[in-house]
Amino acid sequence: MTQVANGARSGWGPRPTLDAVAELAGVSRATVSRVVNESSKVGPEVRARVEDAIRTLGYVPNPVARSLVTRRTDAVGLVVGEPSNMVMTDPYLSRLILATSRELGDAGRQPVLLLTGGENDHARIAAYLAGGHVDGAIVLSVHRTDPLLPALRSLPIPVMFGGRPWGDDVVAAGSIDVDQREGARLAVEHLVGLGRRRIATITGSLDQRAAVERLDGYQAVLAAHRDTLGDPDPALIAHGDFTRAGGERAMRELLTRVPSLDAVFAASDLTAAGAIGVLRRAGLRVPEDVAVIGFDDLEEIAAWTEPPLTTVHQPVSAFGRRLVAALLEMLSGGEPVREMLPVRLVTRASA
Repeated sequence: MTQVANGARSGWGPRPTLDAVAELAGVSRATVSRVVNESSKVGPEVRARVEDAIRTLGYVPNPVARSLVTRRTDAVGLVVGEPSNMVMTDPYLSRLILATSRELGDAGRQPVLLLTGGENDHARIAAYLAGGHVDGAIVLSVHRTDPLLPALRSLPIPVMFGGRPWGDDVVAAGSIDVDQREGARLAVEHLVGLGRRRIATITGSLDQRAAVERLDGYQAVLAAHRDTLGDPDPALIAHGDFTRAGGERAMRELLTRVPSLDAVFAASDLTAAGAIGVLRRAGLRVPEDVAVIGFDDLEEIAAWTEPPLTTVHQPVSAFGRRLVAALLEMLSGGEPVREMLPVRLVTRASA
C-alpha cells in the first residue's frame, strides 16, 4: 500500500488527524479547528492552506467533536405523522418526503426520517427531537389528534410544518402550505361552468386540515351557486381517506345515495382514480355521464387514468424547497415563516 506523507492515507490506512492537517498546512492545531468549525477568525490565505491540506490528506472531521464545539449536528428531523405503509403507498406524500430530503441534502443537512405509526412512537420521537440529536424539525401530515402535537409546541429547536398545524397557537413554529380552499374552489367552479348540477365530493381524512379546507372550498362554491344548484345536499358528501380504496368505497356509497349525480370532486388523485374505476364498472362514462376532478396532479396517476384526470396542481418540488429554506432561515436566527403557495387547475379529459 502506498503511504502518503504527513499522515495521509490510501485505501484503509490510518485516519488522518487534526495534527497532521496542521503540520501539512504549517499552522496550529487550533487554527485547523477554527477552519473546520467555520470560524470567521481565520484569514482567507490561511483558510485556503488549511483547506488544501484537508483535501490532500482526505481529512474528515469527527462529527461528535465538531457538534460539541458548534452545538450543531447538521441533522434535521423529518417527522411524518403516518405509518410506513401509508408513506409507501401515498405517492404525493412519498414525493414530498423525497423532495424535502433532497433539498436538505443539497443544503448540507442530513435528514433523519421519523415515522409516527405506532402507539409508542410519539414519546420516543419527542424525546429524540428534544435530546440534541437534530438542529430542527420538519413535520409532515399532521393529524388533529396526534399526541406529538403538544410536545412539538415546547421543543427547544425550530420546527416547520408542511401544511398548517391544528391550532394557531403554535407560535414558535413556521408553516408552508398550499391554498387548499382555493384549489377546491377552482375545481368546483370548473364543474359548475361545465353545466354540472349534481356535484358530489369525496373528502380526505377529516382529522387533517387539508381535507377540511378542501371540503370548505367545495361547500363555499355550492353555497355561492345556490340559485342554480339548489340547496346543498348532504348526501352528495362522502367521506374518504385520500386512498384509492377510500375513493372506491365512497363512490359506491354516492351512487347508491344519489344515482343522478353528474360530477365528483375528489380530495386526491388516488381517490379520484378509485372513483373512476367504480364509475366505469357501473357502466357510466367519464366525463359524459359523470365528470371527475382530483387534487395533487401526480403525473403517474393523472396522466394514466382513463380518461386522463383533470386535477388541482400542487407544486411538490417548490413545497419541499420552501420548507427547507424557511427552516434554514429559522436556524440562522430568523422569525418563523408562514407562507401559502398557489395552486392551479390542470384540465384534461375527465372534466
